[in-house]
Amino acid sequence: MTPELGTAYRKPPAGPRLDGVLIAALVLGVLVGGRLPDLTGVTRKLLRAGVVLLGLQLSVPQLLDLGPGVLVAVLVTVSVTFFGTLWLGRCLRLPRGLYVLVASGFSICGASAIAAVEGRVEREDEHVATSVALVTLYGAVAMIALPLLNASPQWIGLSVHEVAQVAAAAPAGGVATAMAVKLGRVALLAPIVAGVGARGRGTPLVPGFLLGFLALMLVSPVVPAAVLSTAKTLTTIVLAAALFGLGTSVRLKSLLRTSPRALLLGLLSTLLVCGTGYLSLRVV
Repeated sequence: MTPELGTAYRKPPAGPRLDGVLIAALVLGVLVGGRLPDLTGVTRKLLRAGVVLLGLQLSVPQLLDLGPGVLVAVLVTVSVTFFGTLWLGRCLRLPRGLYVLVASGFSICGASAIAAVEGRVEREDEHVATSVALVTLYGAVAMIALPLLNASPQWIGLSVHEVAQVAAAAPAGGVATAMAVKLGRVALLAPIVAGVGARGRGTPLVPGFLLGFLALMLVSPVVPAAVLSTAKTLTTIVLAAALFGLGTSVRLKSLLRTSPRALLLGLLSTLLVCGTGYLSLRVV
């Protein structure tokens, strides 16, 4: 049976309500970004730490409970978005380094994916900054728009760019389900990193933050409730700080000077991931 626009396959387990705090942190970062120094390095570390901590809010049974149909939808959505964005980038005659980074970030997990891939492709520093700004901007748009469409947790997990943005966009009680779907996308980062290029062979095939997430997910069933409660609070703080840092990377004046073709690529890639995610859920 296929889901309606705002329904889930199964009733998701209860989860924390993070959207207000995280959205406020992102907006604040955008507003003050031009007044602060570059926070890219700190933001990258916070994003990875937040992903690791989210492992305590998930478990293997929750992942398996998604069912084979949703797992197929994850594979289809990532594949179509990644290769479709590469094709769009070539059609728009953008530099290869830029559109490979955009394809990786929009299909997998935003700035974290860009950070994992940028050492393996020929690119300019400007390409990295532009791709991070685009994935943050359009991810924020998806983070706000999909809840207004009464999107299911599965659709949000398949479509929103950043892990932290998924946590912010998911409905109350649907965070765990959305995150399980999203982290299914994150798990596909390894083959993407392996396949995009030969440069930077010292880059690990499986990012350390993903291993950390998996480790905490495995031990989460035996962690005391008091520790899990504290970890949820800490996760909110870390993700809020990460989204604030991401917000500061969106320099509105710089984006206005960005090539219209790059802005168009970000828009088309966002529509591609959201559309593919929705259609794949209906088909499977």
